[in-house]
Amino acid sequence: MKVNMQSVNFSADQKLLNFIQKRMDKLDVFYDKVIQSDVYLKLENTSDKENKVFEARVSVPGNRFVVKKQSKTFEESADIAISSLERQLKKQKEKLRSHL
Repeated sequence: MKVNMQSVNFSADQKLLNFIQKRMDKLDVFYDKVIQSDVYLKLENTSDKENKVFEARVSVPGNRFVVKKQSKTFEESADIAISSLERQLKKQKEKLRSHL
């Protein structure tokens, strides 16, 4: 799956981008009709330790899923958000099956 990634207020290293790409690729297992996925990594200027925001938008035929998670590390935010996307994609697939 092609994932468009953007980092806001910092430059992401290749290790982080590879991690996110690998996790997003696993979404194909749950729903293989993903049209496009966009990922935004944001570093907020706050004194709070949980200042790393992961936002993903996944487009499938007839629907779009958006998740936004904030935590101490981008990896943690990505894990939580992508797990949420997995659940949403499973629900979408079940919905389509029940209509057949």
